[in-house]
Amino acid sequence: MQAAKRPNPLFKNLQAKIAAIPMIAVTLIVFLGCSIWTVVYSFTKSRALPLEEFVGFYQYERLFKTSRWLISLENIAIYGIFSLILTFVIGFTLAALIDQKIRFENTFRTIILYPFALSFIVTGVVWQWILDPTLGIQHSMQALGWESFQLDLIADRDLVIFALLIAGLWQGTGFAMVLMLAGIRGIDGEIWKASRIDGIPTWKTYLFVVIPMMRGVMVTTLVIIAAGIVKLYDLVVAMTNGGPGIASEVPAKYVYDFMFARANLGQGLAASTIMLTTVLIILIPWIYLEYGNKKQKS
Repeated sequence: MQAAKRPNPLFKNLQAKIAAIPMIAVTLIVFLGCSIWTVVYSFTKSRALPLEEFVGFYQYERLFKTSRWLISLENIAIYGIFSLILTFVIGFTLAALIDQKIRFENTFRTIILYPFALSFIVTGVVWQWILDPTLGIQHSMQALGWESFQLDLIADRDLVIFALLIAGLWQGTGFAMVLMLAGIRGIDGEIWKASRIDGIPTWKTYLFVVIPMMRGVMVTTLVIIAAGIVKLYDLVVAMTNGGPGIASEVPAKYVYDFMFARANLGQGLAASTIMLTTVLIILIPWIYLEYGNKKQKS
């Protein structure tokens, strides 16, 4: 008997592949096409309109000699490092606490996740009011008689980035908590039984057993948070508009201002290319970890 021919994998799930063609086409044309256009014209002398007058790395050299861009890189680095660390620590701590089968779990989970449902514009405006020295907490405490109380982060050039960090953490930790809680709940219950039999404290089980088993969830959370940090824009505009002065400037705001407010397309595209490169540096290792290892195992 002749061996049955294996079906061509190209025709497997053919209907699903056909249905995905419009999405793939849009992705290739809009995302990939615009990305290539951005990179190409970042090497030109474009101003208000695109020009095919290539100037090599001039825009990049000028970019890294501009104090405003260097300050924006410093700010996004400070914000990013603290945001990643604190989001993971607070998010996992909240997830571990809620995993203890507490009463009113759904209520607490909803309250913690609620800020994530708000736009960054709303979050920025709310925290601008809260931290405004003439309107918010400082004004309220001084009105109650505590005249020496000061909380003027939003007006301090050296500390304003931490005001943005507080607002960002308030909005983003709930989402990290939900992802990590899903990861914790997905772990086999036999592991918990074994740890209890061995007399391992709960905190050690979370730290040395649960966390290593949540690699996939942790990596996914890291990618989502990191990508959000790179494109941080609307929170800054709503809360500080880059001020005081340019003390809270970030790369995304720099790109927007140069492309639309200053009509300097070449400079804005050079800055956006740097941002695109940063995102790719984050995404490519994640794609390899998620899909490369699976293919090797299969």
